[in-house]
Amino acid sequence: MTEASPWWTPHVHADRRPRLMARNRIAAALRGWFAERDFVEVTTAGLQISPGNEAHLAAFATEAIATDGARKPLYLHTSPEFACKKLLTAGEKRLFSFGPVWRNRERGPLHHPEFTMVEWYRAGETYESLMADCAAFLKLAAERAGTKRFAFRGREADPFAEPERLTVAEAFSRHAGIDLLATVSADGSTDSEALRAALDGAGIRSASDDSWADLFSRVMVERVEPNLGQGRATVLCEYPVSEAALARPSARDPRVAERFELYCCGVELANGFGELTDAAEQRRRFGLEMDEKERIYGERYPIDDDFLAALAVMPEASGIALGFDRLIMLATGAARIDDVIWTPVAE
Repeated sequence: MTEASPWWTPHVHADRRPRLMARNRIAAALRGWFAERDFVEVTTAGLQISPGNEAHLAAFATEAIATDGARKPLYLHTSPEFACKKLLTAGEKRLFSFGPVWRNRERGPLHHPEFTMVEWYRAGETYESLMADCAAFLKLAAERAGTKRFAFRGREADPFAEPERLTVAEAFSRHAGIDLLATVSADGSTDSEALRAALDGAGIRSASDDSWADLFSRVMVERVEPNLGQGRATVLCEYPVSEAALARPSARDPRVAERFELYCCGVELANGFGELTDAAEQRRRFGLEMDEKERIYGERYPIDDDFLAALAVMPEASGIALGFDRLIMLATGAARIDDVIWTPVAE
């Protein structure tokens, strides 16, 4: 088999360049969109005490060495979220970050160890406002790429169509025939055996030691996600509280949270929250996530106490992170994320 030429080979670069130029046009347009709406662009430190506290996110670890030789562990952030929320506490009302983030153990058609994230926050505004932002970004990206459709692996979507809004419970019922909320109590606790029985009834295999979260993920990956964002984008909302991460519980139904994800052509593009501001509850969730991380991967990350102190006095806000490279992939018809990154990380 002939080895592929590196990305810096002139003929390879010539093939890649149209998509990269579309990337630049879309980036400039997004910055202009934010500026027109009085968002402030912020640059957050990539090195953090904690890279984030989600069980399945893997970080790049390093250390700072002081002049006296003392060593302190640090991590490249997996998201600028903690720093951005501290800026909300400091008094910023509308802000966005447009820059690199790092995630280890991730490489494939949709994953790259260093990628670009657009993350933005609206103080005093609901997470529904972020859904409208996402719809605007799809149109803007299509216009700057000069396309009327998004495509990936045989799936297509109209970026100019109003996104479908679908709750997670509706998606489980529609695509797997499962009553998800029947396995979630009013206090947010979950029933693994009830969900396992539902998977059995739907013909979805599971392992005897699968947790409720494992079973939830299995249905999402096998039955739900492949069917989202076809024909038009999908806003998948109202995740169970146990899958809420940093989102606050819904005032309408305590079993679910103000969390949504944007899908297009079966690809997850963005993850948004009505932000949790209960520091004690956030600490509890972090602890559970790190317990799960230790169970699965044998490690845990520190908790940023400074972040929790800021969260306790942070104003009500909504926030969202969007994978910019994936947006470019869909807008340009790229098959792999490496095709829309100027200088991919060496494999």
